Amino acid sequence: MTYWLAVGMTIVLTVLLVPIMQRIAIRYGIVDRPNWRKIHNRPIPLMGGAALYGACVLTILTFQGITPLSLCIIVGGALLVTIGLMDDTSKAQGKDFPVWPRVIIYLGVSAIPLFFGIHMDGVMNPANGLFVSFPAWVDWIGTILWIFALINMINFIDGVDGLASGVCTLSSITLFITALIKGQGDIGVIALIIGGSCIGFLLYNFHPARIFMGDAGATFLGYTLAVIAIDGAFKKATFITILVPLLALGLPILDTIIVMLRRLATGKGLHQADKLHTHHTLMRWGLTQVQTVSFMYLIAALFSLLSILLLVMKG
Repeated sequence: MTYWLAVGMTIVLTVLLVPIMQRIAIRYGIVDRPNWRKIHNRPIPLMGGAALYGACVLTILTFQGITPLSLCIIVGGALLVTIGLMDDTSKAQGKDFPVWPRVIIYLGVSAIPLFFGIHMDGVMNPANGLFVSFPAWVDWIGTILWIFALINMINFIDGVDGLASGVCTLSSITLFITALIKGQGDIGVIALIIGGSCIGFLLYNFHPARIFMGDAGATFLGYTLAVIAIDGAFKKATFITILVPLLALGLPILDTIIVMLRRLATGKGLHQADKLHTHHTLMRWGLTQVQTVSFMYLIAALFSLLSILLLVMKG
């Protein structure tokens, strides 16, 4: 019952908050304007990320209260939404927001979980069942790199109506099932809350989108999913089941690897925007937005299914 109530509350809150943010974005001109990289041909409000953050935080506080994990999500999320809205506002004004302030904030936020005791501890040795602890420096670097990577990866795939929110829904459900199998009820609730907010947002974001989550929403979702994975799926994982969170978030990881390799091959900067993402390629092949998103949902679902099967078989 708690799970259903949490999902219901976050969906309702998201559905209520999105129109408010939509009106604010239109009033102050915080919209994504068409250009050579954009698929849409009209300005779209950009403050969906604020609605996602607000709905998630209110629901998490209602069902989890103040815990190290909830505080980690609230504090880190607030910083990401703030810098994300600054970036979105700058884009709306036709300006390029500097890269380094974002990189510094992303790295700083990636270290926040360490202060709340959330980090990669080590792995279970399947041969003897003993826990092998990572050295502190490996623990810290691994945690920061994982979170930093996911923040950017979810942001990278947010290029087609409904893609990022749909993929994050599937990843959240996968992490929820993983948490249930591992007996981590608190992690499961938060995973469902994230999924519920994405479902509510999809009502406005699926093609033709009426609002975008922007950098604020994409980076918040990437951060939260990364933190949930560390505190849940990565806990006491074996050398085999450590693949579970990697598969649960397999689509954005795979897409980022492909894009980075293409940028290196063409001599472009790794941070420069382009049209080398998988969804751009599929649309160049003639797929519509809905067909492209549906195909990528299918790939994400297959990754999720593989991760769950792997966990069940090893369990």
